[in-house]
Amino acid sequence: MGVLSLLRPAKQVPTTWWSATDPMTTRPPARTLLILIAGLWIFGTGDAILIAAGIGNTPWTVLAEGIALNIDWSVGQATFLVSILVLLLWIPLKEKPGVGTILNAVFISLAIEVMVPLLPAPDSQALAVAQVLVGVLLIGIGSGIYLTANLGPGPRDGWMTGLQKASGFPLARVRGGIEVSVLVFGVLLGGTFREGTILFAILIGPVVAICLNLAGRFGSTGEVHG
Repeated sequence: MGVLSLLRPAKQVPTTWWSATDPMTTRPPARTLLILIAGLWIFGTGDAILIAAGIGNTPWTVLAEGIALNIDWSVGQATFLVSILVLLLWIPLKEKPGVGTILNAVFISLAIEVMVPLLPAPDSQALAVAQVLVGVLLIGIGSGIYLTANLGPGPRDGWMTGLQKASGFPLARVRGGIEVSVLVFGVLLGGTFREGTILFAILIGPVVAICLNLAGRFGSTGEVHG
C-alpha cells in the first residue's frame, strides 16, 4: 500500500465494516452508531477550530454565526437551528431523514457548542492559517467517517440532493448555488467571511475525497455505495 495510493481521492463512498446495510434503518448496529457519532464529533470539532481561528468560517457556519449575532445565541445553538430549518425544507421535496440525519444535526451542533470555548484564539496570522488547515483536515476526517456509516445524509446534503432531483440541474451547480446563497446571506447578517472561508472552499473537496479513500482502505469490505 503506497503513500500515493493512500492519498488518491475516492470517487464513491466506500462500504466499510461499520457501514449500515440499510441507510433508513431505525435500529443500526451499535458499532455503526458509535463510529458515526465519533465522526460527527470530529467534524464539529473541525468546524469549532475554524470558528476559533477567527479568519473565516465555512459557508453554513457564516450563516449560523450571522444568525447567532442577531438573536444573541451561540454559534452552536444557531447551527442546530439552521439544521432544523433545513430539515423542514425536506418536506416539500419528500426526502426522508435517516438516523444519521438527526444525529448529524445534534452532534455537530453540540461539538461546536462544547469545543469553541475551549479552543485558544491564535495570536498571529500564521497560527490562524495553521488552525484553519487543522480544522479543514478534521472536517474531512469526520466526513469520511460519518458518510461511510451510511445512515442517511446530513440535513444540508439531503436538501441539496432533493433540490437536484426536483430541479434536474447538475449536482455541482445546485451545491454551488446553495453555498453561495448561504454565504451571502450569512455575510449580510454579520458572519465572518475571510481568507479562512476561501481556504476551506478550495481544500474541503479534495480532503474529504482523500479521507473517504482512507476510510475505505482501512475499513474495506471491497464494496462501494454508488
